[in-house]
Amino acid sequence: MKNLAGKISIAVSDKLYLKDPETSDLGRRIVSGSIDLLVELGLENFTFRKLSQRVGTTEASVYRYFENKHKLLVYLVMWYWGWMEYRMAFALANIDSAEDRLRRAIKLLTEEIAEDSNFSHINEIKLNRIVVAESLKVYLTRHVDDENEVGAFSYYKQLIQRVSGIILELNPEFPYPHMLVSTIIEGAHLQRFFAEHLPLITDNHQGEDSVVCFFTQMAFRAIR
Repeated sequence: MKNLAGKISIAVSDKLYLKDPETSDLGRRIVSGSIDLLVELGLENFTFRKLSQRVGTTEASVYRYFENKHKLLVYLVMWYWGWMEYRMAFALANIDSAEDRLRRAIKLLTEEIAEDSNFSHINEIKLNRIVVAESLKVYLTRHVDDENEVGAFSYYKQLIQRVSGIILELNPEFPYPHMLVSTIIEGAHLQRFFAEHLPLITDNHQGEDSVVCFFTQMAFRAIR
């Protein structure tokens, strides 16, 4: 994460792209167009040919930025976690109480997403939909170890490490802080997906954000 002349930039691992899309107008259009198209079509039906038609360029031009659609998906998901790490740092700044910080952290990780005006070419609401629906395809691959070795998942791990540290402030003897945080993150994604598509297998109580409430309650009961 960088601050360039007052502008926030999320610096994703350079092993995920051939040319940094943040360095050109076409690159930013490729990122923006891929988000729109992935939301509309899903990863299975998404192709670079369709993306090139969406953004008004050639398929070869898209391949100059990303080797394949898997690398593009990893880039988008990790950009999202870099953005979440940026938000988390600000949300927890100057909060002395570890309990308050943990409540804020869980809310940030599980609440519905609002668009951030700091990044005009990325719609974070749509990107969140991609993360909810597609992000497990980033990790559950044969190449995950190789991608991990080159730092592809650094933001995700930093975020989990940050929140795990708060849990250990509250209970230094709790043996499963990383497991708890990753369960909260991925579980919240599943519950959001279920609420939209399979509502009979989740709970949604009027007057509350049930996903935030459930995982907050689960976390504090677990660590106590």
